[in-house]
Amino acid sequence: MSFKITTFGTKPAPSVDVYSSRGPSNSCPFVLKPDITAPGTSILAAWPPNLEVALFGSQNLFSNFNLLTGTSMACPHVAGVGALLKGTHPDWSPAAIRSAIMTTSDIFDNTKKLIKDIADDYKPASPLALGSGHVNPNDALDPGLVYDVGVQDYVNLLCALNFTQQNITIITRSSSNNCSKPSLDLNYPSFIAFFSGNGSSNESRVIWEFQRTVTNVGEGQTIYNASVTPIKGFNVSITPSKLVFKEKNEKLSYKLRIEGPSIEGFGYLTWTDVKHVVRSPIVVTTTTLNFNF
Repeated sequence: MSFKITTFGTKPAPSVDVYSSRGPSNSCPFVLKPDITAPGTSILAAWPPNLEVALFGSQNLFSNFNLLTGTSMACPHVAGVGALLKGTHPDWSPAAIRSAIMTTSDIFDNTKKLIKDIADDYKPASPLALGSGHVNPNDALDPGLVYDVGVQDYVNLLCALNFTQQNITIITRSSSNNCSKPSLDLNYPSFIAFFSGNGSSNESRVIWEFQRTVTNVGEGQTIYNASVTPIKGFNVSITPSKLVFKEKNEKLSYKLRIEGPSIEGFGYLTWTDVKHVVRSPIVVTTTTLNFNF
């Protein structure tokens, strides 16, 4: 007889497991998914005591706990972090909490290399597999900047996705929805650009532009500078590349522009001040958009 044991110091860790959900989203591909990665493999979880945990010979074994694996195990980790953030920052919106979790997550494993994707032959994981990174609860408590989203922002997105007024009313529980400014560019802490074509170097370069607004949730006056991980074949620019905040809760906006051929790649936009690192994934993909609104 042998028993499963807990081992420590496994390297490299963490990594994206083969069962993990991957993007882009079929229902809304213009918002990069997934958002985040969290522990989900061999998680010690509560278990109904009347259901067997295992079969040993002809005997059913029962327990109040079981080792479970799946995205259903990762989700409670993130939900718990969200609850902790709400307790610490009761005035934050769900979007602000999501932003804090995403922009402070880790993209490096315990060997200080990019987190790997087991399903992709242990190559560095794309944000379409990893999301923004692996959740880091302590850093999420003090993200520096957040990408907030209001009800009208979501309505603008639904309008751009050609949802009917009846559909939108069901979602918002309001009959007064304004569709005068439809937009697929949600104020999200990530970016995904779709390029079509065969990647020929002779074809014209394509441009995608994104508008974002960030809120300073830090101590007060601060200056953030932008840096972008190079994406081979693409020119990524940020305007302005410096954000000067004069006070807490001040909002400032910037534009991200991607110019390049029809090839795939990914990188990161990072805003930094003397204390905070605010990172957002950028994905360029030629994946065919196949969705129905």
